[in-house]
Amino acid sequence: MGPILTGINGLSLEQHEVEVLQHPLVAGVILFSRNYEDNEQLIALTQQIKAISPTLLISVDHEGGRVQRFRHGFSAIPSMADAGIAQGKSTQEILLPLGFTLSAELRAHGIDFSFAPVLDINGISEVITNRAFSSEPDKAAVYAAQFISGMRRCGMKNVVKHFPGHGSVGPDSHIAMPIDERDKALIFSHDLSVFSQLMAQNLCDGVMPAHVIYSQCDDKPACFSTYWLQSVLRQQLQFNGLVFSDDLGMQGAVQMGDYLTRTKLALDAGCDIALLCNEPDGLYQVLDSLPICDYQHHGDNALSYLASTHFTMSELKTDTLWKQSQSIIARLNDQCTM
Repeated sequence: MGPILTGINGLSLEQHEVEVLQHPLVAGVILFSRNYEDNEQLIALTQQIKAISPTLLISVDHEGGRVQRFRHGFSAIPSMADAGIAQGKSTQEILLPLGFTLSAELRAHGIDFSFAPVLDINGISEVITNRAFSSEPDKAAVYAAQFISGMRRCGMKNVVKHFPGHGSVGPDSHIAMPIDERDKALIFSHDLSVFSQLMAQNLCDGVMPAHVIYSQCDDKPACFSTYWLQSVLRQQLQFNGLVFSDDLGMQGAVQMGDYLTRTKLALDAGCDIALLCNEPDGLYQVLDSLPICDYQHHGDNALSYLASTHFTMSELKTDTLWKQSQSIIARLNDQCTM
């Protein structure tokens, strides 16, 4: 399996996109709101993709809250912060059903996995805020573990993000190059501790590193850093799962060079899969110039992310856990609007 996940333009595949998805460097697709009209259309799109090859991965950045790409016809999953501070029930009773419902609804539409959950701390970040489970690392770790248990209940693997933590630096890496100047010891004891706690419990299937420079540790963003991806993630934390880059079109990646250079640096630093979500010119540059013989099988381990269970929305709606989540979601969303 190749190392590239790419975005597509619309509600169905265009001919040039079919040709792209047949390229030996392409692992699959990441979907966005622009690719969704309704349930039937989404199922038709995922079937169209899988008809090219059943091993093409179909992914989405679908967390709940404000990062929920598909809305009409899907459960309105609240933000993780809102779920974590729920009143009247234990977080286990809240977060496991939510994790199950988010994942199972995606699976019912032919999607293999989501880039979730966020393990960042709710600190000063402009882009994280209530996407995080908590401002306290130990609570965030407990809540995330419960949510992941729900994801695993329907057989979906997770991709935790944004390693080693984006919550304690202000700027948004989509539009800026954040630099976290805090002491290394503080980063490790605070932000990184959420990741280390879950990895110690073997709860992390995949990791997405941040486009953030931690200047007291390395001069490269984590996504391009052998220090973070090899010395810390692989060696110190003993993580043996998949590493997915964040989108290489984001402003936090621009300083690393053109698209080909960014992609090679990310893969060579330790990423298994590189995301090129919204940059067709950059994608073509990479597919034309990245050596196939060196990278064609770079993402082979990502085959484990392919869906192993298949069911319809009608079947899902008879599930006790899905039914339980509906009353939880209604209550949480009512609280959020009060």
